[in-house]
Amino acid sequence: MRRLMRTRWIACAGLVALAVAACGGGADPGGAGGSGGSEPPAAGGTLDYYSIEPAFLFPGMTNETAGSAVLNALFSPLIDYDKETGDPIPVVATEVPTSEDNVNWTITIDDGWTFHNGEPVTAQSFVDAWNWAAYGPNAANNGYFFGPGMADVVGYAEVQSGEDADGEGPETAPEPAAAEMSGLQVVDETTFTVELSQPFSQFPLMLGYTAFYPVPSECVADWEACNEAPIGNGPFKMEGSWNHDQGITVVRYDEYGGETQPSIDGVEFVIYSDPATGYLELQDGQLDYMTGLPPDELASAREEFGEQFIDAESSTYQYIAFPLFDERFGGDDKADMRHALSMAINRQELIDQIFDGAFTPADSLVSPVVQGYREGACGEWCEFDVAAAQALYESGPQIEGTINFWFNEGANHDQWLTVVGNYWNTAFGIEYQLQARVWADYLQAQSDHALDGPFRLGWSMDYPSAQNYLAPIYGEGAGEPGFGYTNTEANALFAEGNAAATIEEGLAIYNEAEDLILADMPTIPMWFGRTLGAHNDVVSNVSVDKFGNLDLLEVTLSE
Repeated sequence: MRRLMRTRWIACAGLVALAVAACGGGADPGGAGGSGGSEPPAAGGTLDYYSIEPAFLFPGMTNETAGSAVLNALFSPLIDYDKETGDPIPVVATEVPTSEDNVNWTITIDDGWTFHNGEPVTAQSFVDAWNWAAYGPNAANNGYFFGPGMADVVGYAEVQSGEDADGEGPETAPEPAAAEMSGLQVVDETTFTVELSQPFSQFPLMLGYTAFYPVPSECVADWEACNEAPIGNGPFKMEGSWNHDQGITVVRYDEYGGETQPSIDGVEFVIYSDPATGYLELQDGQLDYMTGLPPDELASAREEFGEQFIDAESSTYQYIAFPLFDERFGGDDKADMRHALSMAINRQELIDQIFDGAFTPADSLVSPVVQGYREGACGEWCEFDVAAAQALYESGPQIEGTINFWFNEGANHDQWLTVVGNYWNTAFGIEYQLQARVWADYLQAQSDHALDGPFRLGWSMDYPSAQNYLAPIYGEGAGEPGFGYTNTEANALFAEGNAAATIEEGLAIYNEAEDLILADMPTIPMWFGRTLGAHNDVVSNVSVDKFGNLDLLEVTLSE
């Protein structure tokens, strides 16, 4: 089985990345804690929060928005991000880590933080969690964050599983040469060091992501138990266990180490298989907060909810990926065919028709909310031009037979994918069939290269960097298992940009890599999203950041 190397995939159609964990929301934006928590505020009720069924609830495994929304409440990271600028700010860390060479980093945390089982949060808690994620036999979804193309911690290769001699995928992974990365060293209870294999200017920005959360010792020993009943260090703790396909309940943790306690008593993540049902319950007052509204309800929802309608700038990005491992879609000789399919899509018309004009047609692989975005980077390949598309399509290999068009069910993707399929049918005569899978199965099928036609994906940034829209999707360790894509020149540019002296100096280099990827067109950029949703009138102080996070420390409930 292929390892699922993904970051924060979003299940919804681009309306929002369900409030996600690693990059904001649940962490204390006021800086580091360590005081053992302030006096808890008066009881404030339970927020009923729309969700879909998560794939995982364990930091090393959680890489999609439904699970991350829950971890956002349960965990506090080393750093958070300023809601306006995206600049890193310390939470569990005493300060944002710096380095003279961008290779050797020292991270210091405040004492006084505890996990929900009472165990102190120490430097060892982070080192153990990172080693668990990176250890090859664990096949952790977020393990690649510690490897080449990402943080690239010294010793990562040694904790990977040995070579599979026959290529048949043994049931038991070969034993790695080491159990821990040598680049992680605990100095004392509150200090650890990180040595990277090469300079990486973006490293401090990564530290708010789910993969870098701490976990207590009992969860390192039995991650599956903690997947069902997570033990975090955040402002809320788990009540009971994950009630699959029904709900997940978290309650306020009064020993929270941050400077600000939440005012609400807890959050009930109510799991729905159909957003239409959730929206009806929002209208009836049975649900308090929802993002990812049914597209056909957007226009009326703005009017119905008025000041309770949510419309916020978001980092979300929607695209269609090609299975390049399938000979009908893959290969350098089919790049123009993929360009033609992109040019045949009228993005603005689709957005107006399905999403009430809420989004912006994508003209780049990088969202406008981060530095490094270039307007029009995709050029003519993302502009609607049927005649040019047909000429390009007819100049080379073409698609034969009916194609399967894949998506995850329960998020209204069938509506907009039908529009795309009809564009292709009109322009090229391509016949298609829509194929759906539940979210967790869909992600696994993608990882297993079991999707035999174009498939939709969405992205919400893990950290505010153009690099995060490129390397984790198309780079080494991600592009090939993702959809069969690799580009050695782009990988070299990622490494060069990573090694730049500053974050800013790396941007121009990442832009060069983006140009190479667009020339290959392994994915079709569709639109840049916004966080769209609504809440009922008992909910106040709603603050949603560019990651799509609802700030659970600020939100309040009234009778």
